[in-house]
Amino acid sequence: MRTKCLLLTAVTLALLAVAAALQQPSSSAAQDNANDPSGMYSFLREGEFVQLTLDEGKLSGYVSRFGDSESDKGQFIDQFFDKASLDGDHLAFTTKTVHGTWYEFTGTITKTLGKQPAQEGYRVIKGTLIQHTTDANKVDKPRQREVEFKSFPQDLSKP
Repeated sequence: MRTKCLLLTAVTLALLAVAAALQQPSSSAAQDNANDPSGMYSFLREGEFVQLTLDEGKLSGYVSRFGDSESDKGQFIDQFFDKASLDGDHLAFTTKTVHGTWYEFTGTITKTLGKQPAQEGYRVIKGTLIQHTTDANKVDKPRQREVEFKSFPQDLSKP
């Protein structure tokens, strides 16, 4: 009888340990999440943003901005990435052309020391942004500038 009780206790403890382990995020999942730059970042003006999504190692996203031309002034325009890459901390993307405008970006994405994912600016994208605009004669007029885009606070309640 005593042996049965000890065996039953051992099995119960083993099952409890397995259940507790299943509820804890694995260190590789936590590591993957820590290295995942997916989220929203500020863009050039208040209300504009860049959305990055890293899914199975493939980067995608878009720029959501206000229109500048006479035909779209003040309207929201989403420009999806035509090409995008993330190699370590090096980030590059080119958007599709919308109303004669497209963007090229090359730079880095880093974490800010002392900040947590729930804080603005936990990640920062820094680099060179080139805004290409074609005029009525289809002539490209590039405008290059150094930029810094800060991450929006992440909602940590989402899985």
